[in-house]
Amino acid sequence: MRLFFALYFVKIKPTKMKTKLLLICIVILGWSCSNSVNYSETFKADTSGNYLYNLDDVITVYYEDNTLFLNWRGGKIKPVALEENVFFVAEMYKKFKFVQHPETKERYMSVLPEEGTAKLTYDYIKVPKGYKTPSAHLEDAEYDKALEGYLKIKQQDSTSVFIEEWGFNSVGYKHLRKKEYDQAIGILEMNSKLHPNSANVYDSLAEAYLQRGDSLQAYNNYKKTLSINRENRNAQTYVSENASKFENLE
Repeated sequence: MRLFFALYFVKIKPTKMKTKLLLICIVILGWSCSNSVNYSETFKADTSGNYLYNLDDVITVYYEDNTLFLNWRGGKIKPVALEENVFFVAEMYKKFKFVQHPETKERYMSVLPEEGTAKLTYDYIKVPKGYKTPSAHLEDAEYDKALEGYLKIKQQDSTSVFIEEWGFNSVGYKHLRKKEYDQAIGILEMNSKLHPNSANVYDSLAEAYLQRGDSLQAYNNYKKTLSINRENRNAQTYVSENASKFENLE
């Protein structure tokens, strides 16, 4: 049964109709295929853990008794096990293989091509226990660590969806509306370091400080806003009204 399914997967072409047929076969055959694989305790220990899907997303591999499971983006997934180290994930329409790099000895989830002739790739590296993505650090209010991770993402791709200015700004204002000032300022400070040339981030940060009652920091950030955009009226008004109070304190 397992051999038949593996051969079927290799030969089929991913047209819309054949894709549907393949997924139907997976549903029908998956249970018997998965249940025929016996995992050793050593194998389960070596392959369990988190694999970096991208710089802000992980796939968690774990076992319940003798059954392989994944947790990805909050969803529990039961793959179709084809061999001890090979499995198919219908939700991703990908076949994977657990591999170990011969030089670094790092473990990976390798994406296998349908035809099986391409060179083996090392796609999703297994990260150390306790590893956190930037968004996980952010959720735990660890803003310095989150910033460190997001800056690494920015170095690789300055247009990444994971570091969008407006996204962080929106989360910051969500905390402001709840009067969670420390969280709002932590996120907006981080946003200002990711987007230092944006007048908007300093304007938002100034507003957060002002709502918390820190008028000096509000003044300083409104000045930064004006250094980038002289037309910002909120900043113009606040700076002009408070210049005499704060100018000698900087």
